[in-house]
Amino acid sequence: MDEEGQKEHLKAYGIAYYAIERGTTVEWLLNYRGGSFMMPFDETLKLECQIRNVSYSAISDADAESIRNSISSPAVNQAVVKLEKAPKIAVYSPKGKLPWDDAVTLVLTYAEIPYDVVYDKEVLDNLLPRYDWLHLHHEDFTGQYGRFYAAFKNAPWYIQQKADMEASAAALGFSKVSELKEAVAKKIKEFTIGGGFLFAMCSATDSYDISLASSGVDICEPMFDGDPAEPNYNNKLDYAQTLAFKDFTLIENPNRYEFSNIDVTDNRKVKPEDDFFSLFEFSAKWDIVPTMLTQNHSQVVKGFMGQTTAFRSSLIKSDVLILGEFKPYGEARYIHGELGEGTWTFYGGHDPEDYQHRVGDPKTELALYPNSPGYRLILNNILFPAAKKKNQKT
Repeated sequence: MDEEGQKEHLKAYGIAYYAIERGTTVEWLLNYRGGSFMMPFDETLKLECQIRNVSYSAISDADAESIRNSISSPAVNQAVVKLEKAPKIAVYSPKGKLPWDDAVTLVLTYAEIPYDVVYDKEVLDNLLPRYDWLHLHHEDFTGQYGRFYAAFKNAPWYIQQKADMEASAAALGFSKVSELKEAVAKKIKEFTIGGGFLFAMCSATDSYDISLASSGVDICEPMFDGDPAEPNYNNKLDYAQTLAFKDFTLIENPNRYEFSNIDVTDNRKVKPEDDFFSLFEFSAKWDIVPTMLTQNHSQVVKGFMGQTTAFRSSLIKSDVLILGEFKPYGEARYIHGELGEGTWTFYGGHDPEDYQHRVGDPKTELALYPNSPGYRLILNNILFPAAKKKNQKT
């Protein structure tokens, strides 16, 4: 999985998942040749690698043992993690969305990793415990329809989306979409506390925490829910309920395409060619979880924008682990934390290979980016629940 040795980094994760699903124990060689996978040889796996154009090497048992011994040396920052159970994956997304509307569903499809789609009804019906890993599609958990009002209030798709969401909320027993999303956010939090693995990108990160912090507080203006927001609602936020962020201020102007000051998009003055973020290096033998989440063939990843591009470092809670940052601008791009028996990971930006994705843009053709470092971070999270966690710590 190093830069020169692998033709299809993204599909290689699909091979690893396929092997685990077939009952094969896969060894993830952390920091060894870019985070390579080692597994017992069989002709079926060999054929799958050839079909999917995934680079591989057949080695002897003696060579495999030599690699393990080398990795075990205290002198190297490497480790072996066994991947033993194929995680059952769910994507929280409206049923009508196409796979390329979202980077995670796009890369799951490309890597040939199976997933189910769930949405509000399934969450409220307590179906999440059936799954190990949950991704939040680019959702707005505040009930403000992505804050697209100023730019798209007359667009047929926006009008239809609002009508559909209002009808869905009513059918599920809620008078407002914001109340429905708040209930869903709390159920997702319960899933995580109970041992689930939560992953979110773009607006599903900050809007999720905002929904938790504003529980029981009306922060929506009339164009979103039919009545005015509560006066002084910024003074009524409860940051103790959030996963990642503290002390943030909500944007009160409903015509602003921004939820709060958590996101740095509006204040960025960086040129696309200068936009990168760096992954932290962790101790593979002691900090195994963050090491898994940052496996890559490049420690520097191209930046990419979204409604929520990156997180203001000063508003991140002290117990949150920053995995990747653009330090000159005080931006955290990739963060992780524990909650109860589970974990969550937030990743800023919309699409790692589409710098400034806009409404209506064509899908990203991942066949053109088979070695994308930005997409590899998503796939690290997908395989992470497969790891044996005994004696591991963050």
